Amino acid sequence: MFYPEKGSINFQKELDKLIFKLQEQGKVPTLLLHSCCAPCSSYVIEYLSQYFHLTVFYYNPNISEIEEYKKRVQEQKRLISEFPTKYEVSFLEGNYDNENYNKSVLGLEDCKEGGARCFVCYDMRLRETAKVAKEGGFNYFTTTLSISPLKNSAKLNEIGHNLGIEYGIEYLLSDFKKKEGYKRSIELSKEYDLYRQNYCGCIFSKNDAN
Repeated sequence: MFYPEKGSINFQKELDKLIFKLQEQGKVPTLLLHSCCAPCSSYVIEYLSQYFHLTVFYYNPNISEIEEYKKRVQEQKRLISEFPTKYEVSFLEGNYDNENYNKSVLGLEDCKEGGARCFVCYDMRLRETAKVAKEGGFNYFTTTLSISPLKNSAKLNEIGHNLGIEYGIEYLLSDFKKKEGYKRSIELSKEYDLYRQNYCGCIFSKNDAN
């Protein structure tokens, strides 16, 4: 199992090493990229589409309201249709299963943002991504979530790596907030006039934001 201690692994350097190796071999692998929203995905798509054939997988059952969910889906589709990339980017929408999310976090309602409840949410979304990636024959899977300064990149990589072993597909180690990725996502959000939220999507973060 993979248990990175805080600061023990530079995930961006690990990604740089992999990309360098792929370029040396002349390979352009397929990657299923879980996206939490269009703004967060903007920089990640700009960056990874230079080296991978991307499919953006929108699976976010944590979003508490169906209207909000649909709005974010449409914004993700619009970004992909308007954004210029070296290799074509595809889109795949998962199921909106908010009821299952609510069951998964039952008893964790009072947890602080960024704690145990969020880790359950990470696992739920990454598990579905790993499953779809394996079934679809992708070479890698990963998530945009690490671009947020509020998300625990070490925990995301731990969960992703372990799920990769479980499902037999490689997780792309990453920390997209590095190299000023978060700053670039804000710039791209302004450039494409993206709908940008002040909460992650779940009812708990919405209540905190309000």
